[in-house]
Amino acid sequence: MHLARGRVAPVTVALGAGLLLGLVGPIAGKWDNPVCVAVSIVFSSGWPWACYALLVGYFRRSKIESALLASLGLAIGVVTYYVFKDLNPTIPAGLESATSVPDGMESNTFNKTQILVWGMAAFVFGAPVGFMGNVARTPGIGGLPFRLLVPLTAFFEATQRLSVEADSQGPVFAVTWNVTRVAACVVAVALVGHTVWSWRVRRSRAGGRTEAAAPARRP
Repeated sequence: MHLARGRVAPVTVALGAGLLLGLVGPIAGKWDNPVCVAVSIVFSSGWPWACYALLVGYFRRSKIESALLASLGLAIGVVTYYVFKDLNPTIPAGLESATSVPDGMESNTFNKTQILVWGMAAFVFGAPVGFMGNVARTPGIGGLPFRLLVPLTAFFEATQRLSVEADSQGPVFAVTWNVTRVAACVVAVALVGHTVWSWRVRRSRAGGRTEAAAPARRP
């Protein structure tokens, strides 16, 4: 019984986090204040989803479980994201009192093709990202490239979004992605620094054990 609970709880947490991931972006997008707009921008982009899949894999011991849970969690999140947006469409300001709603924004109108395509894509791509998250558990230099996957993804996505969309999206959009780039750089430097520090500590300990094991020389 204890073993079963120990296996069910992490699965429930991982899938529940995927569900919440799918709700954060569209719920935050319902408010016009800058903080909620920034949260909606971030959680409607790609890198938090990659971060989720990587973390699911990182906290599972089995590579198979890492891949499966990341796939299922991402698929649940994507389906939740689009279903919520279709059930609760965001009406542009000034149209709340209009008698007709623009095409594509009618409540309870599901874009089934979009949900199916992106849900399948999330399921397919979630497995390799979850697997890489499990490999990221490898200490030292071996796991560093996989641990850097999320900050590098965030940095490149932010750079791309700024170069393509910043002029048409307003100041909150630009500030959000500039902060994302800075945060990604800080996290990447911290991960590299921690890896180097851990390597030096292990090397110093290994050297100390070698000296202690060596026989004392006679005068």
